[in-house]
Amino acid sequence: MKRYFIAAFIFLFFGFYLIHRTFHAQGHIEERMSISSKNAYKHIGEIQTVCGIVASTYYSHRSRGQPTFLNLDRPYPDQIFTIVIWGSDRYKFKKPPEILFKMKRVCVTGRINAYHGIPQVIVRNPSQIMRPLTNK
Repeated sequence: MKRYFIAAFIFLFFGFYLIHRTFHAQGHIEERMSISSKNAYKHIGEIQTVCGIVASTYYSHRSRGQPTFLNLDRPYPDQIFTIVIWGSDRYKFKKPPEILFKMKRVCVTGRINAYHGIPQVIVRNPSQIMRPLTNK
């Protein structure tokens, strides 16, 4: 019985260690486990973490669904990757996302799909968007 207790303790210890290494501090992620916005098109249909600088933002409050667009690394209309936050999910953020993330380096985790050929991730929860630990 003591052997099982020690094995369980070691298993839990390493599990928490791995979680700590992945998410070093709340809202942060290590970029080495991510892909760049320019390579996201190679991963359509996959769940991935994509990192980049929010080059432009737009809250389309008069459009159906009231989407917020965060374009990584290149501003609209030359965007290469977009984070989409629907109006029904905006209230979950402490501040409006278009203000909170503008010109910040972020990483977003979710299923990559494409809209008019541009890779995007739809964010339903603020925990999907994190600030990277490294400063690339």
